[in-house]
Amino acid sequence: MSFDRSIKIAPSILSADFANFGQEIQAIEAQGADWVHIDVMDGHFVPNLTFGPMAVKAFRPHVKTVMDVHLMIAPVDPYIDAYADAGADVLTAHVEAGPHIHRTLQAIRAAGMKAGVALNPGTPAEAVAHLLDLTDLICVMTVNPGFGGQKFIDMTSKIRSLRSMIGDRPVHIEIDGGVDPKTAPLVAEAGADVLVAGSAVFKGGSVDTPEVYGENIRNIRAAASGVWA
Repeated sequence: MSFDRSIKIAPSILSADFANFGQEIQAIEAQGADWVHIDVMDGHFVPNLTFGPMAVKAFRPHVKTVMDVHLMIAPVDPYIDAYADAGADVLTAHVEAGPHIHRTLQAIRAAGMKAGVALNPGTPAEAVAHLLDLTDLICVMTVNPGFGGQKFIDMTSKIRSLRSMIGDRPVHIEIDGGVDPKTAPLVAEAGADVLVAGSAVFKGGSVDTPEVYGENIRNIRAAASGVWA
C-alpha cells in the first residue's frame, strides 16, 4: 500500500447483500471503490454481531484493492494473528477497547498489517497524541458504532485537530458513519481522506444493477473532492 492523501471511497459491506458477498465485493470494486471496509462486531464492545476471521478470510480472494478491517471488539489482542491470517491489509482497533492500545498497535504492525486506531464520538483527539508514530490510520467515528444507517454526528473539529497533530506523517484520517454526498465535503475539508460509506453506496443497487453503486461512489467522491480542486 502506497500512501497518498487523495480521496478514497471505502464501501462498508455491512450494507451489502449478505447472501452474495463475493459478487457484491467484485461489483463495488469494478464500479470504483478504492478500499473494501469490513466491520467486525462482537456483541460486547458494540451491540451487534457480524464477521469473524473465517468470514473475512472468505472475503479475501474477492478483494483486489485494500481490505480494511475495523475491529469493534474487546479484547483485540487475542485475535490479531487470526485477522492477519485472514488477509487484512489494514487492521483497526478502538482506543477504548483495552488498556494497552500502544502494545496493540505494535502487535498489528508486527503481524504484517497496517495499524489503525479508532475513536468513538465521545473520545477526544488527544487520546491518540502519543500513538501517531505507531499508526497508519486514524478512524473517526461519526456515529456511535454498532449499526449501519445512522445519522451523521459532526466531528469536524476533531478531524481538524487530528490533521494538525499528524503533520507530515503518512497517516490516513478515515471517517466512518453517515457519510454521503452532503457530509463528505465537510469531513474532506477538515482533513479526512478515507470515507467509509455503507448505505450511501449500496442503496438502490445490486449485483444485477451495479452501475447504481458506481453512480453513488462517484457522487460521494465528487462531493468530497470538490474541496481539493
